[in-house]
Amino acid sequence: MRNLTPQQLLLRGSSIVGLITLVLLLFLYFTVLIEGNIWLFIAVPIISSVTCFLVFRFLIKVFITERIRILYRSIRKGKFSASSPVELKMSEDLILNAELETKKWTDERIEEISKLKEQEEFRREFLGNLAHELKTPVFSIQGYILTLLEGGLEDESINRNFLERASKATDRMTDILKDLDEISKMEVDQIKLDYSDFDIVELVREVFDDLEIKAKKRSISLVFSKEFSSIMVHADKSKIAQVLINLINNSIAYGKKEGKTIVRFFILDGILTVEVSDNGLGIEPQHLPRLFERFYRVEKSRNRHEGGSGLGLAIVKHIIEAHGQTISVRSTPKVGSTFTFGLEMKHKK
Repeated sequence: MRNLTPQQLLLRGSSIVGLITLVLLLFLYFTVLIEGNIWLFIAVPIISSVTCFLVFRFLIKVFITERIRILYRSIRKGKFSASSPVELKMSEDLILNAELETKKWTDERIEEISKLKEQEEFRREFLGNLAHELKTPVFSIQGYILTLLEGGLEDESINRNFLERASKATDRMTDILKDLDEISKMEVDQIKLDYSDFDIVELVREVFDDLEIKAKKRSISLVFSKEFSSIMVHADKSKIAQVLINLINNSIAYGKKEGKTIVRFFILDGILTVEVSDNGLGIEPQHLPRLFERFYRVEKSRNRHEGGSGLGLAIVKHIIEAHGQTISVRSTPKVGSTFTFGLEMKHKK
């Protein structure tokens, strides 16, 4: 019965009503012995069946089909047209189309609700992380100022020291807000790239020089995998320098002492692949998909001062994607991590 169309259901119901009517008439004829024309017993069931069919059809069209049509209008994105299947005379066309589009509409709403929940969870986590990032330097500044106001300002042994600490905490807040402003502009496609041809090997050497002091404090060596000659790429030099600084900086901050940060280059089909590897603590697999999110921390208890603003990898991802390339990470706990991204080679004239 469930597989019957409304038209077939009406015909079957009308036939049953006609048979019942015939049985009743025969019963009356043989029990009451009413004399009559034999054609009466043929006409009455036919008339009864046709009447039932028309009544049922009218009821389904008026009380069911029209109500389905109203519900259908509320979920259907397009307007009805003269050639629309929902305007055909038979109600099963409307019911079938309404069933299909209702299922489609339900699936879309489920997917939309799922995305909204993910966005809400991300928003809550982002605001919590942002508050945590700003809370540490703010409380530090507040503590230093309060100490100075309570008499420390006149004590030369602590006033300058506390002011310098407050200045560092202020610089940290400035870095966070600067990175947050930068990534916000990147996310609305406001990042502007100044393309030029430059030597990526020389740029890495410059970054090594800039971070040498920090690396020596942790006894970490900054090296190439082998000796490379000049490799010319076509990209925004300052933005790629920012990428390299963030990646190498992370390898120093989270690498093991007396370890290594190694940079490698591979060329394939006009694309230069750059790898920045370390032999540090590594990252658990469950953290890798979220590693490039803003403020995401692999270790929630890790000292917030070690990892910069918490926006470095998110900025790196936006910069590389703005160049039309991708960045990925592979990592093994207690072995190390490797970040890989591509760059377009210098155009041949």
